[in-house]
Amino acid sequence: MISLLRLLFLLLTAVVLHASPAGMEPHWPSTQAGGATVQYAKFPLPLSEYADRQPGAPVLPLPEKLEARAQTDPFNLVATILFICAILHTFMAGIFQSWSHKVEHRHRERLKEEGRTPEHSKYEGAGEIVSFKAKVLHFLGEVEAVFALWAVPLLLSAWYFHGWGNVERFVGVDCNFTEPFFVVVIMTISASRPVVRFAEQCLAVVARRLGGGPQAWWLSVLTIAPLLGSLITEPAAMTISAMLLARKFYELKPGRIFAYATLGLLFVNISVGGVLTNFAAPPVLMVAAKWNWSSWFMLTHFGWHAVVSILVCNALYFAVFRGQFQKLADPQDRTREGEQAVIHWHDRDLAVPRWITVACLAFLGWTVFTAHYPPLFIGGFLFFLAFVHTTEHHQNPVAIRAPLLVGFFLAGLVIHGRCQAWWLEPVMNNGLNEWQLMLGATVLTGFNDNALITFLASQVPDLSDSLKYAVMAGAIAGGGLTVIANAPNPAGQGILKRYFGGTVNPLGLLLAALVPTAIVVAAFKLL
Repeated sequence: MISLLRLLFLLLTAVVLHASPAGMEPHWPSTQAGGATVQYAKFPLPLSEYADRQPGAPVLPLPEKLEARAQTDPFNLVATILFICAILHTFMAGIFQSWSHKVEHRHRERLKEEGRTPEHSKYEGAGEIVSFKAKVLHFLGEVEAVFALWAVPLLLSAWYFHGWGNVERFVGVDCNFTEPFFVVVIMTISASRPVVRFAEQCLAVVARRLGGGPQAWWLSVLTIAPLLGSLITEPAAMTISAMLLARKFYELKPGRIFAYATLGLLFVNISVGGVLTNFAAPPVLMVAAKWNWSSWFMLTHFGWHAVVSILVCNALYFAVFRGQFQKLADPQDRTREGEQAVIHWHDRDLAVPRWITVACLAFLGWTVFTAHYPPLFIGGFLFFLAFVHTTEHHQNPVAIRAPLLVGFFLAGLVIHGRCQAWWLEPVMNNGLNEWQLMLGATVLTGFNDNALITFLASQVPDLSDSLKYAVMAGAIAGGGLTVIANAPNPAGQGILKRYFGGTVNPLGLLLAALVPTAIVVAAFKLL
């Protein structure tokens, strides 16, 4: 606990220092043509500085425009190639995981033959003798680590093209890591035992009215929890939904197709369910202030479409897989034949005192309330950890590994995403109509975080209200297609991946999410 507090204190200090670039002059001040945002690093080149954006510039076809921009700054092309490599790496994560398991198995067999196990050590409490190769392969197979890993060659390339000083300014000042910090904190608090128990008790009321079986929990979690994301934020809703589905559904060993269908539906519903307010969904949060979208605007223009699409998607999948619920394993039978049942400490049913639950919910509310101010919500997180330590007998150990991996993932995505505007902006502003822009945003969201898509759209000057709606609807609809499509998705994968052999197959997730995605697109465009 002490080492964790020290680590978070250092992170808090870094954030505070990051927020004040005192004495540093921006390379691209806000007085630049087109009202470009203040930027301290030389790269990436602001969109307003490209020749095709200057007054009187001829209108170029898209291929020629991209070629000219790549020639203006060759780093653009390198950054995009590395970004594509990172995306391809996510599709190969399962290969690295399988390779890691094989290497680890051979390593263990060799240790047994040599008698070099911890039990044979002369030192009490000797740790496991690990295989460095297996650990590296396992790390390469962690989807959450992919973009951060590929950020290393990206920053080395930036160093080569623009110098180390600009790399420091880019990472230290220009990149905004508020969302990664926020997701780490909100995931950790949401996964605490009092919060999960409270959410379970609330959803149990609905589940009991629906019959109380696995199908009742499946329906209540996939319907109510995503909509709660508009109040407690999407990352918190994803964490709670995934943990409840793990206990109430995935522990019952559903078939592979049913398991992937549920995961795809979960990701789509979470992406859709957070748009009833203007602060809960990352793609909305990125543009709400600039486009003057209030929570009332979101509720009236997007909210009811979201509710309808979630209900339709759930009803369709429930009808298709209704017979599968009868084949699920008995939740009371978790042991092998001849073994006695074991109740794990994490799964105990002892009640949590009400005042402890209220305190944890207050920490959750404080994090949401101060979501834009990292020093405040990280400071609150330090108090939360201290509170958990003082009420330890009512808590489970703080689950920090999965949140840190998700934060690692988002931080890498922020670094890569800021270097992709040079090609995304002309693609999105290439004379597309509403249908084309919505479908284009949906597809692009599968390859980028949907918050990045809406953020880039907000940089396009004179975008009409109808096109703003189309971009947002497409980004929301596509948020469940891949793990990288929506910021909370890595959180869900981190919690549930053990039920998919250690890694979620990207193609399986894509196929599972296609039908709900199409329904969401239709709901936003046709209703």
